Amino acid sequence: MIARAALLCSVSLALAAGSADELAEVELGAIKLKAPAAWNRSANEGTARFAAPSGEAYFEVDVGEVQRKGGMKAEECLKKILAGIGKAGFSKTKVGGQPAASKEWVDTDDTGKQFVERTYVGCNGTTTWSIQFHMVAERRDRYAAVADQVFKSVAYEKK
Repeated sequence: MIARAALLCSVSLALAAGSADELAEVELGAIKLKAPAAWNRSANEGTARFAAPSGEAYFEVDVGEVQRKGGMKAEECLKKILAGIGKAGFSKTKVGGQPAASKEWVDTDDTGKQFVERTYVGCNGTTTWSIQFHMVAERRDRYAAVADQVFKSVAYEKK
């Protein structure tokens, strides 16, 4: 009986406090996405950075414009992005109704610690964007879900 009461109390407290990764809409240039509200946000030379308070993960977002007057077809734009960064390992998908691609790999630092890296890129023909997500490999299960939520939330500004 006491154990059940303690469990109910802890569940109630967790629900009342909200999720550590509760998402809030953020506008970044011509796109909107949902980022964890509790994460620290900063910007450097046009790159938006969101960092987990724990220091175990962060992601950076860059948004740009297609330089061709009048833009281009969205699929052609994505092909150019992938050609520029190396298309090996990228899986094509869609987000915000437009072509996108993602890639994940594991990197090891000089001390042998492993990090999971994810890159997401997309284009609607006039706006380009990339999200670089970095997380401690031991915490991949937790932060991969956050990365997926952020990526799936990308939406283009209505014109």
